[in-house]
Amino acid sequence: MANLIPFPGVLYDPEAVGDIREVVAPPYDVIDAESQRALHSRHPQNVIRLELGLDQPDDGPSQNRYSRAAGFLQEWLASGKLRRDPHPAIYLYTIEYRVPPGRSGTATRVLKGFLSAVELEEFGTGRIFPHENTRTSAKTDRLKLMEACRANFSPIFSLYSDPEGGILSFLEKSVDTDKPRIDFRDDSGFGHRLWAIRDQAVLEEVCAALKPKPLFIADGHHRYETALTYRRLRREQMNAPQPIGSQPYDHVLMLFSSLEDPGLTVLPTHRVLTTPVPTAWDITNVLREGFEIHEFPFGSTTERRTRQRFIQALRERGHLGTAFGLARRGASAYLLLDLRSSHRPGSTVPAQDRLDVSILQNQVLNKLCPSETDQESIFYTKDDDEALDLVSQGTAEAALLLNPTKVEEIRAVAAAGERMPHKSTYFYPKPLTGLVMNVMES
Repeated sequence: MANLIPFPGVLYDPEAVGDIREVVAPPYDVIDAESQRALHSRHPQNVIRLELGLDQPDDGPSQNRYSRAAGFLQEWLASGKLRRDPHPAIYLYTIEYRVPPGRSGTATRVLKGFLSAVELEEFGTGRIFPHENTRTSAKTDRLKLMEACRANFSPIFSLYSDPEGGILSFLEKSVDTDKPRIDFRDDSGFGHRLWAIRDQAVLEEVCAALKPKPLFIADGHHRYETALTYRRLRREQMNAPQPIGSQPYDHVLMLFSSLEDPGLTVLPTHRVLTTPVPTAWDITNVLREGFEIHEFPFGSTTERRTRQRFIQALRERGHLGTAFGLARRGASAYLLLDLRSSHRPGSTVPAQDRLDVSILQNQVLNKLCPSETDQESIFYTKDDDEALDLVSQGTAEAALLLNPTKVEEIRAVAAAGERMPHKSTYFYPKPLTGLVMNVMES
């Protein structure tokens, strides 16, 4: 079962820190080095100091960014810059955002969800399902932070099915929608609004409604697996390998949103190749057996118009079957790779192997980047233009563009107990870090 645990969230006190927009941050895994430094400079209490601190030259085992994060957390709690709510709650959260260019549908959408703690379940034993593989290095970093701070600063993003939208509709009726506790626009112009819901009858009804529903992890696989590891370690430290009643380390912070929410957007994650690839001629020969290849030639004055036609064609072919876009450094044509019916995986093939991203890995990337070093050097981006610009500017050797994975495909893979390749999906928009935190032990 999915066991929700309303919790007393830890939030910034606006009277102590000022404008909330100055102290929150994007999720750690989308922050590059430049943004990391900028967030450190932005405000002395920006959550980046907790979530992704800067390394220092004299760091060592006892003094490092993890120990500094723990120190900041305790200092801010003691000084009142962070305050723990007096009663357990769940937190209704909405994000009004602009859809990235080139996507179909309305230009502005609103993602709706709510934040709560949830009881951890080992994968394969309950109703919480992953959909994507993870990498060890990220989990090691997150575990060090959790061991030092004993807190969740950013929520795992999960999806549940609610075709009628009853849960969120019920929550919206339980608050004064015109009076959110937090209401601001971030640097991208996205509107973030948050309400705390403490009514015991409402909490019980939401918990009961979610209990039988499977949860599919959209974002935060590393953090969820880290929370499982942290729980095992804490049980060992407490000399209690089996549960001894509900403990703070048995729960993790999660954002819950409906699979059917029209405000949910899934973007593709394009592959940008930074190591040498075969010549355009060789690529064509290697891939021709599995793909019909369509050229979109361009010159210096027609590249932008051709790019638009090329991306539009890629999206249209994606509605009919499996197609990829390919750009190569120095080439004067974009290639549309349209998978031949003879190479499409059949219905008896596992769900994960029928996905575009798996077909790309098996039938394209493994041929163009045969070594592990090549594949570890791949750069990922959700932005069509960024991928193509990196190639045209000579920064990258090639780019492979995909269509977004469909939500129903993600659900099928997760429900079957399978995993997608690394960086298969990009759920959009991302919940901010620092709006509500789960400090388990302070």
